[in-house]
Amino acid sequence: MSADAAEIAARLGKARADRTPISSLSAELTGFDLGAAYEVQRLLRREAGPLAGWKLGVTSRAKQAQVGVHEPVRGHLAAEDGLDLGEPLVVGRHIQPRAEPEIVFIMGADLAGPAVTSSAVLAATASVAVGLEILDSRYTDYKFTMPDVVADNTSAARYLVGAAVPAAGLDLRLLGVVLEHNGEVVATAAGAAALGHPAAAVAWLVRSLAAENEGLRAGDIVLSGGLTEAVPVRAGDVVVATADRLGSIELGCV
Repeated sequence: MSADAAEIAARLGKARADRTPISSLSAELTGFDLGAAYEVQRLLRREAGPLAGWKLGVTSRAKQAQVGVHEPVRGHLAAEDGLDLGEPLVVGRHIQPRAEPEIVFIMGADLAGPAVTSSAVLAATASVAVGLEILDSRYTDYKFTMPDVVADNTSAARYLVGAAVPAAGLDLRLLGVVLEHNGEVVATAAGAAALGHPAAAVAWLVRSLAAENEGLRAGDIVLSGGLTEAVPVRAGDVVVATADRLGSIELGCV
């Protein structure tokens, strides 16, 4: 798959650079599965420059059942894709951007291994924050299979992380989250929407990385999975994510 993986990675990289979507890879490639897709993702990661951390996708049990998978998927976060508080999202640099709220983990210690649990994640976590992930699929009309989206680094584009709050004493399952779009509440959720507990999602990530002899490092940020449906954004829009005890972050689009 190596030569094919390099070609696919180049196609996806060009689609992102040119802001021009492509059709589903699975529709034209025989036997394109998750293993092959993660190989493509690893090649894209080599070109991404310094990494800030990791992200999770399909952490909702209902969504997993809907798309026919039994576990989440993961991607990487390029440091250069982080947005500063107050920095606008330039919509024209993307194909079809959407925003979704997340609970973000900031790791205080390295964490690796095939048997890591939620408790170990919480013990290794320095702080948490409310976040917004900007998704941008490189596939036409967001039409893809799970291998497609994994190859596309789980639709990663940009991300915004709010002020860090100590994780001790917080029940992340019960944290209420509100997503506002142009002043209107468009979705609400609780932390439990991410695999029953956001820390469980991060534990899955660590176990998944262990299969490739990798893990989390102190200072890494982890987007633990979208808690609501993602809302499409256009120039002039304002998106606000608010989480109990974590505060709010606002993203303007230009």
